[in-house]
Amino acid sequence: MSIELHYADSGVPEQAGTLPLVVLHGLFGSADNWRSHIRHWRQTRRVVAVDLRNHGRSGHTSGMRYEDMAADVLSVMDQLDIQQCDLLGHSMGGKVAMTMARCHPQRVARLIVADIAPIAYEHGHDDIFRAHRLVEDALPESRKEADEAMAEAIDNRTTRQFLATNLMRDDQGILGWRVGLDFIEEGYGDIVAPPGGEAPYTGPALVLRGEHSDYVTDDALPVIADIMPASKVDTIKGAGHWLHAEQPEAFIRAIDAFLNTDRSR
Repeated sequence: MSIELHYADSGVPEQAGTLPLVVLHGLFGSADNWRSHIRHWRQTRRVVAVDLRNHGRSGHTSGMRYEDMAADVLSVMDQLDIQQCDLLGHSMGGKVAMTMARCHPQRVARLIVADIAPIAYEHGHDDIFRAHRLVEDALPESRKEADEAMAEAIDNRTTRQFLATNLMRDDQGILGWRVGLDFIEEGYGDIVAPPGGEAPYTGPALVLRGEHSDYVTDDALPVIADIMPASKVDTIKGAGHWLHAEQPEAFIRAIDAFLNTDRSR
């Protein structure tokens, strides 16, 4: 069952003859992560960045199956009267995007998948979940206190800063998480599973991977070719898994080149 999602809609720019670009974030991300990218793309096209279920300002509910999350996004498109879009998804959002493209190909003109493959992954976020629980236990009144709590589980400061974008202050002044943590942890097995759908997506597709990321290895390339036979795989130099944040200019250039190959869209 789909739920109502929060989204940021740039609106249609003047003289835009392009399809809307719908953007889907990764695990523990939100539409807010794409603000600088949206400022660029909205000059030539409508951009709709979505908060997926249990993330950002969207509602919390059980179930993290990709078919369900794809249905949520399709409901947003229906609400905005977007019959067809170019679709971009990073990490978990990339699997949602692949699911949409495979199950509803008529709604996706072109597909962009950022640093994720259509395969099952091993469980690998135990430290992230532990950091969230440590913050819950600490009842921090400042971001410094929240960071110190997370540091017991996560050494990388950049990762802690990324997670901290989901901190919100309650009426008592205590910082807590806006994500549906219990539902995400409960549904984690579905998150690391392959995307939904059975048929290949035969439309144009671009798969971007970070040079220093191990999410899209050469071993995954045959599976990508099977599921997205018209896909092209490009590597963003100097980037890891968060390639859009680590190398934003190269990331935008690669996407612009892909989207601008057909000026009619």
